[in-house]
Amino acid sequence: MKLTRVRKRDGSLEKFSPVRIETAISKALAACHLTAPGRAAYLTQCVLEKLKKTPGGYPHVEEIQDTVEQVLMENNLAPVASAYIRYRDQRRLLRESKTVLGVEGRLKLSVTAAAVLKERYLLRLNGQVVEKPEELFRRVAHHVASGESNFGGSVSEYEEKFFSLMTNLEFLPNSPTLMNAGTSLGQLSACFVLPVEDSIEGIFEALKNMALIHQSGGGTGFSFSRLRPRGDLVASTRGQASGPLSFMEIFDAATSVVKQGGRRRGANMGILRVDHPDILEFIAAKRTQRFTNFNLSVAVTDDFLKRVLQRQDYPLINPRTNQTTRRLPAREVFEMMAQCAWESGEPGLIFLDAVNRANPTPGLGKIEACNPCGEQPLLPFESCNLGSINLTRVVEKDKINWEKLKQLVELAVRFLDDVIEVNRFPLPQVEQITRANRKIGLGIMGWADTLAQLGLAYGSQKSFELAEEVMKFINQTAFSYSCRLGEERGSFPNFPLSRYHRKVQALRHATRTTIAPTGTISVIANCSSGIEPFFGLTFLRRILNGRTFLEVNPVFERAAEKAGILSVSLMRQVMTRGSLAGLPGIPEHLRRLFVTAFDLSPTQHLKMQAAFQKYTDNAVSKTVNLPAEATVADVRKIFLMAWKSNCKGITVFRYGSRPQQVLYLGHDLNELDEFFSPATLAHCWKQTCEF
Repeated sequence: MKLTRVRKRDGSLEKFSPVRIETAISKALAACHLTAPGRAAYLTQCVLEKLKKTPGGYPHVEEIQDTVEQVLMENNLAPVASAYIRYRDQRRLLRESKTVLGVEGRLKLSVTAAAVLKERYLLRLNGQVVEKPEELFRRVAHHVASGESNFGGSVSEYEEKFFSLMTNLEFLPNSPTLMNAGTSLGQLSACFVLPVEDSIEGIFEALKNMALIHQSGGGTGFSFSRLRPRGDLVASTRGQASGPLSFMEIFDAATSVVKQGGRRRGANMGILRVDHPDILEFIAAKRTQRFTNFNLSVAVTDDFLKRVLQRQDYPLINPRTNQTTRRLPAREVFEMMAQCAWESGEPGLIFLDAVNRANPTPGLGKIEACNPCGEQPLLPFESCNLGSINLTRVVEKDKINWEKLKQLVELAVRFLDDVIEVNRFPLPQVEQITRANRKIGLGIMGWADTLAQLGLAYGSQKSFELAEEVMKFINQTAFSYSCRLGEERGSFPNFPLSRYHRKVQALRHATRTTIAPTGTISVIANCSSGIEPFFGLTFLRRILNGRTFLEVNPVFERAAEKAGILSVSLMRQVMTRGSLAGLPGIPEHLRRLFVTAFDLSPTQHLKMQAAFQKYTDNAVSKTVNLPAEATVADVRKIFLMAWKSNCKGITVFRYGSRPQQVLYLGHDLNELDEFFSPATLAHCWKQTCEF
C-alpha cells in the first residue's frame, strides 16, 4: 500500500513525507555519533514497511513516531532511540507551551516569539486573540502589496512574495507595520522627528503631534536646542524662561499616559546641542532619574571635539539671540558626559557634522535630531519605515549565498517602497516631506549568529572585513534597485535638490539602508539582535510587562550538540555564568566562536559599528557594552574613537549601571526554577517548534 497522507494531531490530513522521518532519524544518529553512510535511509525504509500496514492507509503522526522508536530498538540502537525520545519530548513540551500561550498556527516560532506575537501583534476582538501568526503575515503582505496597484504591478504576485518573505523569517518590517497593516489605524512607520519651536504655541503643538504619533505606534525624536535657556527673557510676560528641560518633563509625562498603538509605551529621543547654555543640566539629567521615557544624546560638533583635544574653552550660545552667554572648558564638559554615561548609559552622543555630511538633501535644511534608538537621522517632520533581513537565512554550507541575499535585498526594498504607498500618515506635514524624500531603512539582524555559522569570531579582523563586505553589497544592491524603481515609478520628488541629482538618472529613495536594533522582530525571527554580539548564550529576557523568558542561543545549541558536549549539566553552568569563559571541557573552537558582549573589548564593539557605518546611508544602532568594572576613561576613549571612526552616534552601557534592564546574565538556578518546571528546564535549549 502506498503512503500518501499523514493524520496530524488536529485530525487534518497532510502530504506524507518520508524525508522528514529520515531527517529525524539522522539527527538522533548524529547525537550518538553513529552516522554510518546509508544507515538513516535503511532505518527509514524499515519504518515505512511497518507503516504500510496501517488500517485505512493514513498513519497518525504519533503512530509514526512510535514506529520510529520501535525500529530503532529492534536494530539494537537503544541510545539512538533514547535520543529520539528526548527530541520527541522536547517537541511535546513546546507544543504544551504553545497551548498555554494560546497562540496557534503552523509557523516555526520560538516560545518567546509566540508570547511576543500574542501580547503585541496579533489582532484582538473584545480582548481575545483572533489571529494566528500566519494570518498576521498574510494581513501585512496583502495590505503592503496593494501598493503595487499604483504602478500597474500584480498585487497577488507580490502578496505571495511578501508573505513568503516574512513567513520564512527572511525579512521582517518594523513593529508598526506588523501591528497596523490592514487595520483602521494604518500607520506603518517607526521613526519620526518633530521640530520644537521657541514659543508656547510651538512647544505644545509638538507635544500634541508627539501624542498622535505615539498613539499610532511610532517613536519620536526631538532637538530641544531652539528653546531659550532657563532664566532667559520672555518678552510677552516680562518673566523668565524655564528652559528646555522643564518642557521635556511635560513631554515625558505625556508619554507615560499614551501607549504606542494602544500596545506599548511611546519612546523618545531628546537632543540638546553641546553649545546650549543649559547643557550641563541636560548631561546630568539621568542622575536624578528624570525623563524615564527619553533616551538622551548630546549633539556635538567637530569644532567642540577638537577643542576637547586641545584643552580649549568653547562658547555657549543663546539660541534666541545667537549671542555668547559664557565659555566653558571643553575638556571638562566632555569629561562630565563620560562620567554620566558611565553612571547610567546616558547621554549618548550624536555627531552632527558627520550626520550632515551624509544628509542627502542639504538644500532642505540641516538634520538636528534622530529617532529614539539613534539609527535614523531625519529632517523636521520626516518619518522613515524600516525592515531587516535575517542574515542567518542566507548562510548555506558555511558560506553566504550572495545571489539569495541580492534577491532578498531587492524584494525588501520593493516592500518598503510599497509601505510608503499604503501608509496612513499621522500628520499632513509628515506625509508631505516623507513622500517627497521617500526614505527607507533596510538593515540586517542575526549578525552574531551568522558569524558563528561561518566559523568567524565576533571581534576578529575577519569579522570586521566581512561586515564591510556584507554591508557594501547590501548598500550597493539597494541603491541599484532604488535606481531601477526610480526609472519605473519615478524618483523621489526632491531628487533635483539632492546630492544624487545629475549623478544618476533616477532614484526612488533619498536613503536606503539603516542598521536598527531589531529588538522584538529579532525575537520573532529567533536570531541575534541587529549587529550586536551575543548578549549571552543563555540569559533572562524581561519583556511584556515584566514577564520573564529564558533565552538559549539556537546556534550554540546546535554547535554544542555537534561537538558532543550538549547536556543539562553544561546548560546549567552556562546559565549561571552567561558565558563560556572559564568553563572546563569546552572545545577551543566553540570558546572562540561564542564570545559574548562582555567578552569583547570596547574597541572591538566600536570597530564593528564603524565597519557597518562605512556602507550605511543612515546611521547604526549599536550599544558598546561595557563590563561592570569598566572605567570612565574607557567611556571617554570610546566616545573619541567613535568620532574619529566617522560614526554618526555612539551609545555605551555599563552592565549593572541601571536599576532595571531588559537582559540579565548569571542568575541562580533557583530563580530559573521559579518560572520553568524542572522538565522544561532540562530541555529548555530546544526552543523552536511548529506553531
